[in-house]
Amino acid sequence: MRVLQRAFYAAVALLGLLLVAGLFLPGSAHVERTIATTAGPAAVYDIVSGFRRFNEWSPWSDLDPATRYTYSGPEQGVGAKMAWASDQRDVGSGSQEILAVEPGRSVTTRLDFGTQGPATSTLLIEPEGSGSRITWAFDTSFEGDYFGRYFGLLFDRLIGADYEKGLARLKALAERASAPAAAPVS
Repeated sequence: MRVLQRAFYAAVALLGLLLVAGLFLPGSAHVERTIATTAGPAAVYDIVSGFRRFNEWSPWSDLDPATRYTYSGPEQGVGAKMAWASDQRDVGSGSQEILAVEPGRSVTTRLDFGTQGPATSTLLIEPEGSGSRITWAFDTSFEGDYFGRYFGLLFDRLIGADYEKGLARLKALAERASAPAAAPVS
């Protein structure tokens, strides 16, 4: 009986320690990746300023080809919205809506993952030489969610590689779009 009592008190103490430690963990998570491209800012912006071409460069589009997508609002710019629904757990359901744009420079979206809460994603396009540098960032908050703060410690490892894959695809797509047309063979 005494062993069970000690085990119970140890479990309560551990749970209390985890809750208190959660107060000192970051209340938000930030993931960011950057890539350079020979494509100019306008070519990149044309691709990312709406959602119609998102799956051409999205790192998640191959996970479930049966994912259902719906689009609403304008095709590009503020108010453009894309929702997705998948029966696969690693894709899930959610939506994203463009909240702000700086033409040729940035696109900020609000991601809604339903019960997992909202997040913000920003694509920043900066001129660099004759090309550009693209930075893709993800930000989320864990207000009052102690266990979410623990999960937040893993975000960089969980989605960082996906962001790198997406940026590599975006780079290739933008470079193809901005490549000069081949001269006709005579």
